[in-house]
Amino acid sequence: MRTINSDPVETVIAADPALPVRRTIREMPSRDRPRERLLREGGPALSDGELLAVMLRTGCAGSSALDLAQDLLIDSGGLAGLVTLEARALRRKGLGAAKQASLLAAVELARRLARAELPERLGLGHPEAVARYLLLRYADRDQEVMGALFLDIRNRLLGEGELFRGTLGRAAVEPRAILKQALLRSAAGVVVFHTHPSGDPSPSAEDLSFTRRLSDAGDLVGIRLLDHLILGSASRWVSLRRRGGW
Repeated sequence: MRTINSDPVETVIAADPALPVRRTIREMPSRDRPRERLLREGGPALSDGELLAVMLRTGCAGSSALDLAQDLLIDSGGLAGLVTLEARALRRKGLGAAKQASLLAAVELARRLARAELPERLGLGHPEAVARYLLLRYADRDQEVMGALFLDIRNRLLGEGELFRGTLGRAAVEPRAILKQALLRSAAGVVVFHTHPSGDPSPSAEDLSFTRRLSDAGDLVGIRLLDHLILGSASRWVSLRRRGGW
């Protein structure tokens, strides 16, 4: 076995002829390497896998950083799946503590950037920023989650809360619990969300019935239901307000 470590974006190459031969980053022309292209052309010029390879910096035995990045994206279902992984799900060959920490830090920065857009862009006609933020946190969960964003009278974010988790029957989720949290936070409005672990965000008849009950109950106590977002897999989501759900 020989080790090449002169390039920080490199790997250890196994000499075993039974192993598949993969092209290392060092074997690429210098101008084609992900790090050099990032510095020369900027982030948009690189694929998801290439950007992830730059972050990983090194590979492992038999796999370059680019190979490792591509395998990680495939196994997690792309970037949308990758950002929902927890630390224990990142424990695999080639991903030591330093690489895991780098990935988790990058994901958290992405979440904070998405959240930073909410106070300015959270309006009745702009659910995209809300959905993008929520998908970073809740997409691809293996169980159903329901929560709410609590807003002031100018639709600025006061806080958020995960209210229910598990197998939820919408009839068993009382609007009272959601509205109680809103009143405790002195919120003027709420955006409710829940996930569909199946990946299909299409609303059920139960979803629509619950949304109408929540809206009516909110009107009685002076709290507006601004939207109900259903989150599916990857970038799939539905705004019930936009669809005229109540």
